[in-house]
Amino acid sequence: PHPRVNRGETSARIFVNRSLAMEKIKCFGFDMDYTLAVYKSPEYESLGFELTVERLVSIGYPQELLSFVYDPSFPTRGLVFDNMYGNLLKVDAYGNILVCVHGFNFLRGPDIRERYPNKFIQRDDTERFYILNTLFNLPETYLLACLVDFFTNCDSYTSCETGFKNGDLFMSYKSMFQDVRDAVDWVHFKGTLKEKTVENMEKYVVKDAKLSLLLSRMNEVAKVFLATNSDYKYTDKIMTYLFDFPHGPQSYFDLILVDARKPMFFGEGTVLRQVDTVSRQTEKTFLFSETESLCLIDFFTVSDHRSSDWMLSLLRLLDIVYIGDHIFGDILKSKKRQGWRTFLVIPELAQELHVWTDKSCEHTHSHTDVHLDSSSNERPDISTIQRRVKKVTHDMDMCYGMMGSLFRSGSRQTLFASQVMRYADLYAASFINLLYYPFSYLFRAAHVLVSVCKSLSRRTPNKRCQRTSRANTLGARNQPRVRRHS
Repeated sequence: PHPRVNRGETSARIFVNRSLAMEKIKCFGFDMDYTLAVYKSPEYESLGFELTVERLVSIGYPQELLSFVYDPSFPTRGLVFDNMYGNLLKVDAYGNILVCVHGFNFLRGPDIRERYPNKFIQRDDTERFYILNTLFNLPETYLLACLVDFFTNCDSYTSCETGFKNGDLFMSYKSMFQDVRDAVDWVHFKGTLKEKTVENMEKYVVKDAKLSLLLSRMNEVAKVFLATNSDYKYTDKIMTYLFDFPHGPQSYFDLILVDARKPMFFGEGTVLRQVDTVSRQTEKTFLFSETESLCLIDFFTVSDHRSSDWMLSLLRLLDIVYIGDHIFGDILKSKKRQGWRTFLVIPELAQELHVWTDKSCEHTHSHTDVHLDSSSNERPDISTIQRRVKKVTHDMDMCYGMMGSLFRSGSRQTLFASQVMRYADLYAASFINLLYYPFSYLFRAAHVLVSVCKSLSRRTPNKRCQRTSRANTLGARNQPRVRRHS
């Protein structure tokens, strides 16, 4: 038996945005990349970074780029790239700018306002602003900063407002960004990233003995399926590596879907075809017509060749929990288009939980003007407190990395944090944490109160009310209590 782990330990906990009764769940769905298959960081990101740089050089970018080395301390997920001015932006849910960096130069308030009046962007302008939300985006994020920094400081190029000039040639930030996007796609779909990964699995892929234990327990209480955008050959090699003890991967899944083309998988759907696991080729016969009312899948393989009706009935279940790492491709679309319950895997959460939030400054600041009203002319001297708050905020952000926390900038939530709270029912550093909870468990979210209720609850002497009133916010030290279903 696997040793028991105290769920009170933050590394083993699962956090709750919306209540979920595990005993009602009839099916568990998984993504593969960065979920079942956890890639070792920073080794895997470094490989992707190097291959992308090589691709850029091969299409005409300077040879000097080959000296770039990936720095995992710089990028964080959820940043927004402005392809007009070449800036990386950390914003909140409303488009307010929290951090702005040009290359590796962090801009201050007056400089930010020159480009962005009111320190605000129209986040819906997808032609200009691109959200770097996935773990696959981390090398790309750092490469964009490297390129802006390189061309800014290169004597052969002159910096302009929207790009760089070299004689009569002009390269806009937009064209540079598109070159990087194309290079990243080429590396993933036509390049050698997958080939190099499977050549050295031990270097790039985490192998966890607890994985087969958890899935075998899931199989006892529910159906289990895998839906990945990766092709069959790559999926087969990765899954065989992960599940070579004591049985092969197919013994743990009722259904395996490859080339799923998420997020289209959750929306308009794709054609379902069967893979011949011997020849590893896709059969020409389609099991469903393209006009099928719920034609969700592209290619698939199952161990026992169940009927097509059985597979459709499985995916039509309402009580499905889908587990993935991609906010848009896995979580947002599966919830909005199919109504599935969602479990978001956030590997960075393990590091985030190590950093304690100091709220003493905020508490002191809030009490400096408690005795003043609109007739008061005096202004309390809060300069000392402001300096202290600024220092604590900076020190706290630096504990996370150069771009600060994935979830916060000071006391303000990031765009990524707001998306997690909106679309993920559950979230944790790893879905393996499900191993430490019974399948009869009730994950119960805390009551979320409006500001007036929070203010009143702080004044009440009833400790039970105070506990209940705590909102389930990301990054908070006190997380919601999770109780067993009775």
